[in-house]
Amino acid sequence: MADKKEALLTIKGLKTYFPVKGGFLGKATSYVQAVNDINLTIYKGETLGLVGESGCGKTTLGKTILQLYKATQGEMVYEFKDGPRNLETLTGKDMDEARKKIQIVFQDPQSSLNPSFTIYQSLSDPLKKFGVKTREERRKVIGDLLEAVNMRREYMDRYPHEFSGGQRQRVGIARALCINPELVICDEAVSALDVSIQAQVLNLLKKLKKERNLTYIFITHDLSVVEYISDRIAVMYLGRIVELADAKELYENTVHPYTRALLSAIPVADIHHKKDRIILEGDVPSPMNPPSGCHFHGRCRHCQEICKKEKPELKNYEINGRDHYVACHFAEENIKNAVKNRTEH
Repeated sequence: MADKKEALLTIKGLKTYFPVKGGFLGKATSYVQAVNDINLTIYKGETLGLVGESGCGKTTLGKTILQLYKATQGEMVYEFKDGPRNLETLTGKDMDEARKKIQIVFQDPQSSLNPSFTIYQSLSDPLKKFGVKTREERRKVIGDLLEAVNMRREYMDRYPHEFSGGQRQRVGIARALCINPELVICDEAVSALDVSIQAQVLNLLKKLKKERNLTYIFITHDLSVVEYISDRIAVMYLGRIVELADAKELYENTVHPYTRALLSAIPVADIHHKKDRIILEGDVPSPMNPPSGCHFHGRCRHCQEICKKEKPELKNYEINGRDHYVACHFAEENIKNAVKNRTEH
C-alpha cells in the first residue's frame, strides 16, 4: 500500500436491517440487524480484510456497498473523479458509473456463472453496456482478460461446466475486472477451493492488484488467508467492527477477546509456536435481538458489569506509533498485557 493514504470509500454510521414480517397483514414485527453502525474508511491501493464468524454481517456489508441491499441508515461516500458522492443517493447513470467503479467476486464460482452461457456471453454483456460495441473488440478484451488470469483465449467459447472450480473462480475474477473497476469486493473468493488452488488464486489477486492499481475488500472467515493478502484487517462480530488494525499489528498485539479466540483457532504445524485454544462458550446471539451493552459480553471470559450495560465505542489506541482501533471497555489493560506477553516471548 502507498505511504500516502488517500480515501476511496468512507462509510459512516451504516446500518442494514431486514424486516421480519408476520401477522395477518404481513407487517414487520422485528428486524434482523445484519449491519449495525459501521464506521470505516477504505484507502486507495489497499487490501482490507474483513473477518468474522458466519452470520456476523461481513457479506451483507459488501453487498450494501454494491447497492445489492439498501442501507437502513448511514452513508457511503465514494471518491469519484469529479468529487465525492454518497452511493445511497445515486440513481440512473450515476449508479451505472458507480457499478463500473465497484465490482464483486462471488463466493461460489459455480452458481455465479450462468450455465447456459459461454464465458464469452457472460463477460460480453457488461462490456456492451459500457461502450465496447463491436463483437471483435469484445472478443479481444475478453481474450486479454483470460490471459491476465492465466487462462487461454480460446476458453471464452466454453461453458462453465467444462472448467474446474479454480478455473471458474478465475473466470469470476476476469468478469469483475472486465470494465476496469477501482474497488473489487472479494466475497469468500477462495473458501470453496482446494488449499493448493487457494494459493494460486491469492497470488493471482495480488498480481492483478499491483498491475491494475486495484483496491480490495477481502471478505473471509479464514484468518490464515487474510493475514497473507491484507494490509489492514477489520474483525466483525454481530454486525459491528470490534477491532481494526494493520495486519501485522493485529497479529502481534491482539487486543479484543473475540479476535484472540479467532486467532487461537488457526491450525499451526509447529507445536512450539502453537497458542492455547480459547473456546468460546455459548452461541452467537440472534441479530434480531442483540444483547445490551457489548454484544460479545455473553461469551467473554473477562466480562464485567459495565460490559452488560454500556456499548463500547470503537476507539483508536496507538501501539508502537501505529493505529489500532478496538471496541472494548478494557482495551488499555488488554494492550498492556499483549505488549508484555510479546516482549516476554
